Order: sequence, then structure tokens, then C-alpha cells
Amino acid sequence: MTRYHPLDATYIAHIRAGGADVNGQPAERAVSEGAGNPCRCCLAQVPKGAAMLILAARPFPKPQPYAETGPVFLCAKDCTAWDQDGIPPNLTSSEQYLIKGYCSDHRIVYGSGQITPKDALPDYVDSLLSRDDIAFVDIRSATNNCFIARAKTQP
Repeated sequence: MTRYHPLDATYIAHIRAGGADVNGQPAERAVSEGAGNPCRCCLAQVPKGAAMLILAARPFPKPQPYAETGPVFLCAKDCTAWDQDGIPPNLTSSEQYLIKGYCSDHRIVYGSGQITPKDALPDYVDSLLSRDDIAFVDIRSATNNCFIARAKTQP
């Protein structure tokens, strides 16, 4: 079964407590405009008018050439991290997404990346995860390349 995962809970707690992001800076505080501000914890849109954090994230264990860093949003207040079956709301709000498979060494598996329409996302993610050379799949914004969620096969 494929499960979708938010950013690491320890990193999120660190940021919300005022810790530095992967660029060594505190998160910026802003107010959500609603649509277009997807939280990387609850994997839903930060509600319109709610406080949010803008920060640099690198969803990889350490820097290396394939460890992409980019801007992400978080609900400023604690929210419940996505831990459900099915497709999170953040993966239904755009028309298409950038999907890329990675090996167990956190390197992109060349040939796996493609812009995928939202309706084809689950099938393409599952097809990548069925391959022996792919350990996980990252889903990113097709227009801004921002990390949205990670997919893995769960027993």
C-alpha cells in the first residue's frame, strides 16, 4: 500500500519552536491567502487568514547533489501531521505535479521524473514504487518545484 508522508515531524517541531531552517535562518511569518499555501505537515491548505511559516526545507537526511532544498509553508500553529490512507488534499489542488523516484541512497533515478496530471498521480506513483530500483517518490509542484509530500510503500 502506498502512503504519503509530510516533512519530518522533528524538523517541523524544531521550526515551530523558532529553530533555524536548512539555510540557517528562522522561518518567516506570514498570513495565508488560502489557496496556494499548502502546509507540509497536515498536507492541506493553510486556512485563509491563518498564521503560517515560510522556510527552506531539504527532505533528505544530509546535503548531497540530489538533496534539493526549496521553500515550503507550514501552519504556524500545531496541526495534525497527515497519517491517513489515500491522497492528501495538497495532492488534489493543482492540475499537475512533478513526480520523481529516488533510490535508497536518496539519489534521483533517472528517467523516473515526469510532470503528471493529478488524476494520474496515484497510478504513476504506484508504478514507480513497484520498481526494485526506487525506494521512495517525491511529489513536487509542477510550476514551482516545491516539495509537497513523499510516497513510500507500506507493508
